[in-house]
Amino acid sequence: MQQITRMNYLSVEQISKSYGERVLFRDISFGINQGQKIGFVAKNGTGKTSLLNILSGADVPDEGRVVYRKNLNVAFLSQEPDLNPQLSIEETIFSSEKPILKVIDAYEKALLNPDDAEAYQKAFDAMDSHQAWDFETMYKQILSKLKLENLSQKVGSLSGGQKKRLAMANALLSQPELLIMDEPTNHLDLEMIEWLESFFAKENITLFMVTHDRYFLERVCNEMVELDEGSLYSYKGNYSYYLEKRDARIENFETETAKSKQLYKKELEWMRRQPKARTTKSKSRIDDFQDIKSRAHQRRNDHEMELELNMERLGTKVVELHKISKSFDNKDLFNKFEYSFLKGERIGIIGKNGTGKSTFLNIMTGSLQPDSGKVVIGDTVKFGYYTQKGITIKEGQKVIDVVRDFGDYIPLKKGRQISAQQLLERFMFDRKKQYDFVDKLSGGERKRLYLCTVLIRNPNFLILDEPTNDLDIVTLNVLESFLMDFPGCLIVVSHDRYFMDKIVDHLFVFRGDGVIQDFPGNYSDFRIYEDSAAKEPALESKEPAKAKNDWKKDTSKAALSYNEQKEHARLERDIAQLERDREALQNKFATENWDADEINKQSAKLQEMIHLIEQKEERWFELSAKLES
Repeated sequence: MQQITRMNYLSVEQISKSYGERVLFRDISFGINQGQKIGFVAKNGTGKTSLLNILSGADVPDEGRVVYRKNLNVAFLSQEPDLNPQLSIEETIFSSEKPILKVIDAYEKALLNPDDAEAYQKAFDAMDSHQAWDFETMYKQILSKLKLENLSQKVGSLSGGQKKRLAMANALLSQPELLIMDEPTNHLDLEMIEWLESFFAKENITLFMVTHDRYFLERVCNEMVELDEGSLYSYKGNYSYYLEKRDARIENFETETAKSKQLYKKELEWMRRQPKARTTKSKSRIDDFQDIKSRAHQRRNDHEMELELNMERLGTKVVELHKISKSFDNKDLFNKFEYSFLKGERIGIIGKNGTGKSTFLNIMTGSLQPDSGKVVIGDTVKFGYYTQKGITIKEGQKVIDVVRDFGDYIPLKKGRQISAQQLLERFMFDRKKQYDFVDKLSGGERKRLYLCTVLIRNPNFLILDEPTNDLDIVTLNVLESFLMDFPGCLIVVSHDRYFMDKIVDHLFVFRGDGVIQDFPGNYSDFRIYEDSAAKEPALESKEPAKAKNDWKKDTSKAALSYNEQKEHARLERDIAQLERDREALQNKFATENWDADEINKQSAKLQEMIHLIEQKEERWFELSAKLES
């Protein structure tokens, strides 16, 4: 079978980059070939954005070089696009050097002046000769999908998200052979992200990107490159393949390190008792010893979150929303929405940009008042609110001082506590980094620090508004571990579908026009539901959202309805979790030194748990029988 040779587009040759004493990377090399769609993964602060800036020409390496194929058409999408604020959206797009855009611009202008038949014919003929009709269709589709409808709007009046989408449109319309992107899904809503995935899947374009969106990596990339502890590792597969092979590499690393430690101990004994007269053979062995010593003392800088928070218990009343409504500029964001939160609820919020998600959170937390209705907050509720605005840093502050401004420690169970320093360590700020000035931190590191300031206050109702923006995948794993064990209430607004699937149990779907739908499942469940019900007119109805838990009562059909299918799946998860809890509690009877009262108390708890399992299993069998009939 003949092997296909891919044209080399770019070669990175032994480049290094440092800032003062801080070394980001040293002597790294790799290539980008035609057809590759590469996801680049690294921790915050290890040089992802610096590497992209070097590739784009916005920065230069301290050593080494980047070589591009001659006349290669390259586009670069940065996190903070550099656009002319004086131009309109349309002028920004047509200011491109791409000739076909000039042809379309002339044709669009000719359409506005129907009396000039000669100019129209000339523009029409140019569209034909440049085969621009298909491109015009793509041009209109891209602008529509990225919600850039008001083409006369000045760039200076656009929000940060709109500027990022305009920069994305510019990059795509330039039809680059190589597109380099820094966090392309930031500021895109879920619908836009899924459209972009399908666009990249069918377009013949070479990609090199940094993104924290793991589903995007999974569905778009065919290769992963990881910068870890200063070394580059390449994996020829998607994100799932990368995870599998990375775990195997780390396991192999730990095995080899353990072997080196054993050999090191053996050689150390020999070194201690060796004769003073050194032969050529012994000198060689001494040289080898230094290499063994180095390998034996290698350590991975990975951190696991292991916290048992002792937060203030939530009372019977948590947060109640009584027919709240809010409008801006005669546009309904939500209308007479009602909900009562229960202990331990984990809710995800999704919806298009501008449908009122952040407004809803601000009303819940009291920083904004509803037009009508009221919010009742329980006496024991302590909010922790992570906003998109971030944190205001005082000039000259160090990392540790920022966190200590909000608290010195978090109380843990059994009388233990975790200090501000220890919390920072768990979020990958080592002791040296904690005494750095905040202005030295990368954007992702600042977000990580902001998270620590929210968590050190030990909230029992945590609200996270787009927490995954600018966080690296390693930090996301740490945050997910923390949130999986978080015992309080949780609300998450995020376009990170992987994150949502892992963390939340059900969704508030902001449909627009004042409608909020309460959906019983995670994001992937919702997508399946949307796809299966796309042809049903009932899905498009603007009826007020059902009361909480109404979905559990739909048993009118002989076969399982969609909501019953959701209940069936939810029961399976609940039963599995309860069985794990039961086993853990049973084990504690053998390990804990409980007195008689505590034994009685825990025995009652165990019996209650067993009874609940039986109830849920009975309902599961009932639904299963219905499914098979």
